[in-house]
Formats: sequence, structure tokens, C-alpha cells
Amino acid sequence: MTDVIAGAVPAAKSLIEPDARTRARNAAERRFRMMGIAAILIGLLALVTLLASVLGNGLSAFRQTYIEMAIPLDAAVLDKAGDRDPEKLAKVTTLGYGKLIEASLEQMLADRGVDTKGQTAKQLMGLLSKEAASDLRQMVLAKPDLIGTTVTFPALANGRVDGFFKGRVTMESAARDSNISPEQLEVAVLMKEAGVIKTSVNWAFLTNPDASELRPESAGLGVAILGSAYMMVIVLVLSLPIGVAASIYLEELAPKNRWTDIIEINIANLAAVPSIVFGILALALFINFLGLPQSAPVVGGLVLTLMTLPTIIIATRASLKAVPPSIRDAALGVGASKMQSIFHHVLPLAMPGILTGTILGLARALGESAPLLLIGMVAFVKDYPSSPPEGFFDPASALPVQVYSWTQRADPAFAERASGAIIVLLVFLMTMNALAIVLRRRFERRW
Repeated sequence: MTDVIAGAVPAAKSLIEPDARTRARNAAERRFRMMGIAAILIGLLALVTLLASVLGNGLSAFRQTYIEMAIPLDAAVLDKAGDRDPEKLAKVTTLGYGKLIEASLEQMLADRGVDTKGQTAKQLMGLLSKEAASDLRQMVLAKPDLIGTTVTFPALANGRVDGFFKGRVTMESAARDSNISPEQLEVAVLMKEAGVIKTSVNWAFLTNPDASELRPESAGLGVAILGSAYMMVIVLVLSLPIGVAASIYLEELAPKNRWTDIIEINIANLAAVPSIVFGILALALFINFLGLPQSAPVVGGLVLTLMTLPTIIIATRASLKAVPPSIRDAALGVGASKMQSIFHHVLPLAMPGILTGTILGLARALGESAPLLLIGMVAFVKDYPSSPPEGFFDPASALPVQVYSWTQRADPAFAERASGAIIVLLVFLMTMNALAIVLRRRFERRW
């Protein structure tokens, strides 16, 4: 009865040495871990490549080449009457200021002993931006008391000259360029050696408005940044209260029936709708039907609000659902009403998630361009919008649209400006995402 048949007992397995099956499972786990590490490394490599490309092409937009000269503001040219009347001063066109700049440039080169290589006065003026005379005129109109004095004026250098000192333009490319010649660049090199041409930080890139095709060196993001700020204000004022109120109703108050299920499904579907569809809706509803002006921040803010609402609602509902039911039960148990338990207990505990979802929704809206293109914000806008509320209805641009506009222009200097605008946009997006992380960790509660 107790005899054991030989061979019936299986061989004992070692607890130290893995068998073939265990080794195969461990090998599969190592392969999966290596695949995950490889995927992360590929993603980081792509990110580094992208950032290197953007920074390499765009950081130079934050430096600008200037030609400094002393310009006598002759009263006989700028104010013949001598009464400093603003209306009479405004009648002096950029041609008059251009003559002053031309005479000052020739005199300065002669005083510094710079060899002009036989260049004519017109060719020497070609080293300066076409915006130089306008900038000098604006400076004099802002301070009429400067008339009759000699001012040190940093004139913008031509885009080709600026590109030459940044390495974008070469002597070989200048020989094939109708806007600049190698001889002019040789004069520019001598002027730099004489201390006339200087390169400094270009703060005007963040404050100047857009410029025409012929003046890329003066193009800036001032109008685009202001337009984006106006739109974000509208999105925040509309989407946050509407999104939070809708989320509270759906999550805390609405009965669970077929209609609420349909609403929830449609909210989830709206979050996945391509942004250009919202642009078509804005074009049909806000512009064609309601008659709101094109290129206005109010229209851009409304269409971005429609895009942001599903994101805020989904994030807010998830935050409300994460609050333990015991919090609600305890509040109701001590006599609080339904609304008191929501606003005094549930909503404060869900606030970190609500703020995070709101900021991430705003960050997504800030980077959208497709719906804004359809409502006309791609138009060339030179003037700054007014202060709110009138400014909400003035023509404006936006950061992503400005990037798109500059990439469509032929002059290589605009490609540099576009990369610089991408850097500014990335800084705003990174700041908003960092703010979301800080707020979430600052107000986060653990149970």
C-alpha cells in the first residue's frame, strides 16, 4: 500500500536555479523594459531635435543689428514755422527725415574714415532699414523739444545686413541678391570695425507690430501677444464659470437618465472634434449670422471658448468624482443642504483638479491656429488694439497665426522671426503647464 512506483514522483525543482519557463518569462520582461526605455529615448531624441532646430533658428531673432549715428534735427527742415505745432510737425513726411539720415550717415562715415568702396548715397542708405526714417519721425513727434538738437539715433540695419552678421547671408548669396551687394556688405564690415554697427538685444521683437514684406527687420509680436492675451481673458471669463457650473450639475445634481447620458456622450465627442470644425462654426454663427467683426479677439475668444469647454467639463467632473462620498455624507449628516455640501466641502477639495484642467485647456487654446485662420485673424494688422472693452472688437492677430503668416513670406528673415515667435509661444505654454503643476501640488489633498 505504501510502496511508491518508481518514476511516479516528479523531480524536485530548485528554489534558487530558475527553470526554462522562468528564464523565458524573465527574458520577456527584460525585452519589454528595454523597449520602454528605447521608446522614451526616441521621444527625448525627437524633442531635443525639435528644440535644437527651433532654438538654433529663432534665438537670433532676439538680437538685432543697429547703425548708430548722430543726427542733427534741423529746425529749418522739421519746423519751419518754429512754433512746435504738432499738426504742422506731422505734415513732415518720412522723406524729409530720410534726407537728414542720409546726410548724417555720409558725414559720420567721412569722420570715421570708413572707406565707402565708391558706393553712392542711395547705396549707403540701402544698408539701413526702410523703417529708420519712420522711427526717427515717431521719436520727434513724441518729443518735439528734440528739434534743433543733435540726437544719437540707433537706426535699424537692413534685413540683409542683419542676416550677414548673423551668418544667414553670405557674400556669395549677396552677389545673386537684388536687395544687397557684396560691396555694400564690405562697407558694413568696415562700419562694424569702426564701431558704427552694433548688435544688441532686440526687445522690440516683443513689442513692435507686424511689418511689411520689405521690412522684416522691424517685424514684432506686439499685436499678436496683445491679441492672444485678449482672447485668453475672454476664454477664461466664459469657459471657467460655464464649465464648472455644467460639471457640478451633471455630477452632483442631474438625475441619471437617458438625457444626461446623451449630454455626457456629446461632451466627450466634442473634446475630440477637430479644431477647424469649430472655426467653421464660428464663421457661420458669430460672423455671418451675428455680424461680429472679423479678426477681432471677441470672435477668437468665443470660438476658443467652445473648444475649451469640453476639456474643462471633463477635468472638473473627474475632480468632483475623486472627492470621497464620505465628505458629502458627513456634511449632509450635520445638517448642511445639498448646495452647502457642494460649495463648502466638495468644490474646495476638487479645486486643484479644476484649476489644472482649466489651465491646460487655456494652454491648448493658446496654441490653436486653424479656427483663427477661418475667422480672418491671419490678416496683416499694423495697429495695436485699444484697451478693453473696445479692444475686444478691434482687429488683432494671435501668436500661432503670426507664426503661420511669417512662414508664408518669401524673405528668409521672416523664417527667423517665425522661429523666434515659436520660442515665445513655447515659453508661454511651459509657464502655463508649470503653473498647473504648482497649483495641483499646492492644493492637493490626500485621503
